[in-house]
Amino acid sequence: MTEEERKALRSALRREKKQARSSLSPQERAEKSARAVERLARSEVFRGANTVMIYDHVGGELSLDSLLTHPAARGKRFCYPLCVSRSEMIAMVPGAWQPGAYGIREPVREKSLEIPPEEIDLVVCPGTAFDPACNRMGMGGGYYDRYLPRCLKARIVMLAFEVQKVDALPVDEWDRPVEQVFTEEAVYQKAAVQPMP
Repeated sequence: MTEEERKALRSALRREKKQARSSLSPQERAEKSARAVERLARSEVFRGANTVMIYDHVGGELSLDSLLTHPAARGKRFCYPLCVSRSEMIAMVPGAWQPGAYGIREPVREKSLEIPPEEIDLVVCPGTAFDPACNRMGMGGGYYDRYLPRCLKARIVMLAFEVQKVDALPVDEWDRPVEQVFTEEAVYQKAAVQPMP
């Protein structure tokens, strides 16, 4: 496959999977989000984390809202990404919010606490698509792919809907796989899937 074909395939997959998650009704999205969040909240990676980087969902993305009020979240510090340039993001504990890039709500930098990436124990990534081997496709900006290598001790996971799954993602050398993908139906690990009740 040529580089041009690979790019075209990735773009097509991104569009297809964004449409797939957007085609879920608001009620379906809420129910499926809550089920995926419950799997994350019960997981070893979440229970063992003190500082957790999450995202504020936009559009058809899986919502993490129920995680913040889950009993397992008690005592944890949550931070959110803030894009500070066309290529760089940082993590902030929000003291206030404002509309940001791409229509995503983001912390107000002057009123929020910046968290060094090496203090983050767990990063929960958004994404448009994933495969059972835990390859992840983001929105195409590469923010997470550039940021994650700086999170020296963090475990890296993704939450997504089952409709975002593909058999195999065409990956580039800079794409960073995640350790686990949590959906409303299962927890995927790098080489195997573990269906859960």
